[in-house]
Amino acid sequence: MTTRFRRAVTAVAASVLMLTGAVVAAAPASSTQTPTMTGIRTGLHSGFDRIVLDMSGHRPGVSARWGDELRQDGSGSVVWLTGEHFVTVRVNPAAAHDDRGRSIYLGAKKFRTRDLRNVMAVALVGDFEAVLSIGLGTRKKTWVRTFTLGSPTRVVIDVGH
Repeated sequence: MTTRFRRAVTAVAASVLMLTGAVVAAAPASSTQTPTMTGIRTGLHSGFDRIVLDMSGHRPGVSARWGDELRQDGSGSVVWLTGEHFVTVRVNPAAAHDDRGRSIYLGAKKFRTRDLRNVMAVALVGDFEAVLSIGLGTRKKTWVRTFTLGSPTRVVIDVGH
């Protein structure tokens, strides 16, 4: 099929749609869009500290792992953070920036959590290749529970006292 023929068919189809008054609906936005982090909140609860990542989009996967230190995703550089023990929480797929590389999350990349019992500090340690990594510095190595909630989408990280 030649380009000239394709253009002619497209023009005829557009004319028919205009003459009949047909309405063409746009396709809905893709549900595969990477969820983005818009905020981080912390809270003290009976028996545990809670960190909540506010997200836009669908629920991502989440996992947590204890380690001897925190490493920046991509470069592998050590991230210095207050604490004796460290948890890396990976949220996948997720990002803190939009498709053009502009930051969506405008809060602190690293901050102390003076009102919590075990979690001493929180840091954004990675926003690389659709994986968002959050580092936690803690006083004690205890249990960690991660899960997601919807309406609105949130990632929840609970760390025992």
